[in-house]
Amino acid sequence: MRPLLAPLLLAAACASPAPEFFGAERHQITLEGIDFVVLHKGNAAEVIRMGYLARSARAPVPALMIRAVEQTSGCAVLPDSVVTGLPGDTGEARMRLRCPSV
Repeated sequence: MRPLLAPLLLAAACASPAPEFFGAERHQITLEGIDFVVLHKGNAAEVIRMGYLARSARAPVPALMIRAVEQTSGCAVLPDSVVTGLPGDTGEARMRLRCPSV
């Protein structure tokens, strides 16, 4: 059982996109000491918080996720479009964007 632990930990440290974000533009950004990976594709984005945070340190993360997406994509996050895999999850979120026309 122990030989399986190392590969699982390594896989957990990676920011793998959801299937709909395969081929997305990938960005890395650090805001207020928290690292994020942003995957931007068309008018949608997925943001993944990297690393461990204690529960007491997670309160600012949802707002930081939105900032991370807006700063890296150049698009505005649509109000009420942020969706997480689990309610209140601060590890991953998806959102719809309003991007300026080029």
